Amino acid sequence: MTDDAAAIINYAADGTDCGLGSALVTLVEIRGGAARAIGAQMAVRGDGSYCGYISGGCTEAAVAAEAITAISKGTDRYLSLGEGSPFFDISLPCGGGITLAIHVIRDVSALRQVLTALEARRRIALHYVPGTQTIKAVKAPTGAVSSWSETAFLRVYRPNLRLILCGRGIELEATTRVAMASEFEVFAFVQKSRDFEASMIDQDTAVAVLYHDLDQELPWFEAVLRRKPFYIGALGSKRTHERRCQALRDLGYSSAEAARIKAPIGLFGPTRDANALALSVVAEVAQAFSLPQN
Repeated sequence: MTDDAAAIINYAADGTDCGLGSALVTLVEIRGGAARAIGAQMAVRGDGSYCGYISGGCTEAAVAAEAITAISKGTDRYLSLGEGSPFFDISLPCGGGITLAIHVIRDVSALRQVLTALEARRRIALHYVPGTQTIKAVKAPTGAVSSWSETAFLRVYRPNLRLILCGRGIELEATTRVAMASEFEVFAFVQKSRDFEASMIDQDTAVAVLYHDLDQELPWFEAVLRRKPFYIGALGSKRTHERRCQALRDLGYSSAEAARIKAPIGLFGPTRDANALALSVVAEVAQAFSLPQN
């Protein structure tokens, strides 16, 4: 059971390459409520093993059985579960219904392209056409989300969330622990060093500045504001943030650039406890990452 898109895609590709056969199962429709979002996937191999999940863990074995049948016949198929499904003995706890597209993998080249793109931290998509039972890797359109487009389903993939933390003391330590437990790709820095490169910051990167010292913050903001992370946050009160923004304007940054910084940092406002701060920061970063991105 994993949310890691690269692990799921790799499991499907390796299953085909090793001769077991495999299918990629994608959640393409939700009726009512569902435990997973549109585009959720699992890979099933011909021996019945699988990776990923498309519900709350209550239907995956039944889905794997259907995928094995598809693999053995070499034909894609749809599977409806829950509301509106012919399987009366399979109900979803949420009371809704889902439709799954089961695609039998015949050529792993598109899957390998997805893996290469994710390794290079590039967004990419799989374009699935049920009518021809084919998939191809395509560049993810700007702002696109997994969805139907006429007769094809576009499954969009983004690199794993990368979080760059800079700061010192207990706040940095606690936030690093919580972020790593959340399976973010985490880089923690006490100060700018040769280990840090501005190229580490891309559109799927968040930056959290956890100093209590404006002079130590400014070199980080100068590096960060030249890039396009999806989130920038900093410690400090509103009054501290006003001084921060003025210092940035004095360095030549515009008010709009300074306004990209979220301060006080965190989903539930100022805290004076390191563990609460860590939870607040990680929750806010995860929330920002879940929003549609350009």
